[in-house]
Amino acid sequence: MANRLYRFPRRALAVGLLIVAAGLPAGPTVVSSTDTGRPTVLRMLQLNLCNSGRAGCYTGRSIAVASDVIRAEAPDLVTLNEICDDDVPALRRVLETVHPGRSVVAAFQAAGDRPSGADTRCRNGQPYGIGLLAHVRTPETPRVVYSGIHPTQDLADPEERAWLCVDVDGGLLACTTHLANTGYGVALAQCGHLLDTILPTILGGTGSGPAVLGGDLNLRADDPDVGSCAPPGHSRVDDGARQHIVATSGITLCCRRSVTMHGATDHPGLLATVVIDRSRPGRPPT
Repeated sequence: MANRLYRFPRRALAVGLLIVAAGLPAGPTVVSSTDTGRPTVLRMLQLNLCNSGRAGCYTGRSIAVASDVIRAEAPDLVTLNEICDDDVPALRRVLETVHPGRSVVAAFQAAGDRPSGADTRCRNGQPYGIGLLAHVRTPETPRVVYSGIHPTQDLADPEERAWLCVDVDGGLLACTTHLANTGYGVALAQCGHLLDTILPTILGGTGSGPAVLGGDLNLRADDPDVGSCAPPGHSRVDDGARQHIVATSGITLCCRRSVTMHGATDHPGLLATVVIDRSRPGRPPT
């Protein structure tokens, strides 16, 4: 395992890219036509599961309901917010059963806890944060995971919000984040820095691309400023509230749909189709 740290200019907190070359399981994607030059089509599911055990929206049922949704919708890529560390392998096993014979990349990033300087914890003591599941098609390729803490945080909130990306087959950078819910300006700054600085740095330095981001951005879908955090050329769909999927050029997003979670969490699932056009540029020049 090799670790490298990239630092960005910041106004308040240190921020970096933690790059981990990890031997995560790999397998073929569900739909991939890259060898023929045709677009790659993926189903992407964003879920905020409110599973810390500490929030008022906690029901104890969200992982079971998420498992049912994954079985019913058969996504290729799942982004996860407000989860505990052990929720990732549990949902990974479900996704593998949906697509038997194929393996799944699984990654988790804990949110920071400012008072302790360690991780934020779920009520059960596990690290609390965000996760990502994705099919891959090249078993021999080492997986690369990028993660960090946003440089701008609400200093009145002890939870330090995080971001997470996985390089899927060197052809797609899949990312998730859960932005601040205590300050609109903070969430907007976090979104802008992630899309304007962090993702272009990863894409320009590694050759990965294009990129797609799913998460609870805590930015209202009907707010005219919601598009300002994404650079020109990006596309976006949302659940009509605060969850969004954003893609760089080279990706078309379509057919978005809200998926009921039957009261198990305070957010619906957000399902969208991701079409990757290999003939279009997907990353900034290096």
